[in-house]
Amino acid sequence: MSVKQKLIERFKTKPKNFTWKETITLCQSLGFSEIQGSGSRVKFFHERLDFVICIHRPHPSTIVKEYVLRQLLDTLERKELI
Repeated sequence: MSVKQKLIERFKTKPKNFTWKETITLCQSLGFSEIQGSGSRVKFFHERLDFVICIHRPHPSTIVKEYVLRQLLDTLERKELI
């Protein structure tokens, strides 16, 4: 199993310790590019699908909130990226 596939499988379990760095790596491995918004907002743009996902970067912790993981998983499954 590749590192990318392991990360996707870990993400699908919605772990309570999924980090912001893992989120960036996951999105980039699925074809998204990161665009810094204002403040803690970050957009991930998928050029082929012409689609944007907006997420707030967690702070001060680097652990992504559980509801953000659920929303991201739902979106990625609907777009058939995972």
